Amino acid sequence: MSVTEPTDQSTFVPLNLKRRAGRLIADSGAPVHDVNILNVVGRGFYWQDLLDTGVYASGSDIAKVEGVTPSTVNRLVRMGLLAPDLIEELMAGKQPRRLTAHWLIRNRIPSSWGEQRALFERFR
Repeated sequence: MSVTEPTDQSTFVPLNLKRRAGRLIADSGAPVHDVNILNVVGRGFYWQDLLDTGVYASGSDIAKVEGVTPSTVNRLVRMGLLAPDLIEELMAGKQPRRLTAHWLIRNRIPSSWGEQRALFERFR
């Protein structure tokens, strides 16, 4: 299958993308997607789903399979606590410019969505 012949299950979006320091940058002036943040959030949701569906009994089990420490699994699973509108911002590439994946992994995220929004505002 070539890019010019999409299947029924795909959508072709013509963008010129450049990778710069872990970020995908669209030449069209579109929002900047931080690939590292998206990876952290995506892995967190995936691992939480593995726990919720009973594929693995604990974060330690996931850590053994993934080759990471249990604390890494626990830190990333916390991404599931993010407010839905903040997740939408991240997915749309509209995250605060100073927010990094490293910060998200290393710091406590409040459980209150209001506190999370205030925290994100401090990074703008």
